[in-house]
Amino acid sequence: MKKHLSRLASTVALAVSAAALWLPTAAQAHRSWLLPSGTVFAGQDPWVTVDAAVSNDIFYFEHFPGNLENLVVIGPDGKPVEAQNQAKGRYRSVFDVKLEQAGTYRIALVNDSLNASYKVGNETKRVRGTAESLRKDIPKDAQDVRVTRSQTRIETFVTRGKPSGEALKPTGRGIELVAVTHPNDLVAGETATFRFLDDGKPAAGYGVTVILAGKRYQDKLTELNLDTDKNGEIKVKWPQAGMYWLEVEPARPAAPQGGPQAGGPGMQPGPNGQGGPGMQGGPGPGPGGTLDKPARRVGYSLTLEVLPQ
Repeated sequence: MKKHLSRLASTVALAVSAAALWLPTAAQAHRSWLLPSGTVFAGQDPWVTVDAAVSNDIFYFEHFPGNLENLVVIGPDGKPVEAQNQAKGRYRSVFDVKLEQAGTYRIALVNDSLNASYKVGNETKRVRGTAESLRKDIPKDAQDVRVTRSQTRIETFVTRGKPSGEALKPTGRGIELVAVTHPNDLVAGETATFRFLDDGKPAAGYGVTVILAGKRYQDKLTELNLDTDKNGEIKVKWPQAGMYWLEVEPARPAAPQGGPQAGGPGMQPGPNGQGGPGMQGGPGPGPGGTLDKPARRVGYSLTLEVLPQ
């Protein structure tokens, strides 16, 4: 096993902005992910089955099912596709997608919402909705109003036949992948280039974690930690075939001396089992902004399959 990990580390590419190696580390808790039954399909009537979960170990069902309320499937023509046979179990949710069209599908759990807390007298209340609905729901005499915009995207891509790009077009909302290398054209030993945007702008200086699945069969979790360059890009040379989980988080603001940083590592599960990624601070005290300028929680995770040569 030690020889295997050493060989794995020796084959990895350097990051664009900093040297980085695949290293065995302790697992971070509570990561959110989608796991497709495959990512490249052929044949006359292909289907993909997808699991959604939140867990301590990547791609193992032992904590909480994923929330399918905000499930979005985009077909190769750029139009929505219905997910079928949705079900929720104790540790995972599951659904199927029939791949009727040739090309690439985007499968994602997308959250973009405003959450607010406020006080009326000594009572703290919480409400969720749009800016318009919050202006109606929050009393004019409310005190200590704190508003946070949460933008998270948990996704994967699957392709029937030849890869295509229509479903990969960014929306300009939150952190998104720009596929310089197509996510369904990944081969062991080759180098992939990914670019990330945040609200349509290059996600420069963001932290990226890439984890090889299979901790159950390794001494420790093996992961790669990178920082995006000024264009929001990273390069990864895949050491071996398998499923990988990738997470992107914004650079943390400097913490006051003696105080904790805003946010925290990993995508911590919220009440619906969705991730709760890092915080970008807003005005005013505490972890929240105003309706006009809310604080922002943003994060992104992606499941990739690397095929053998």
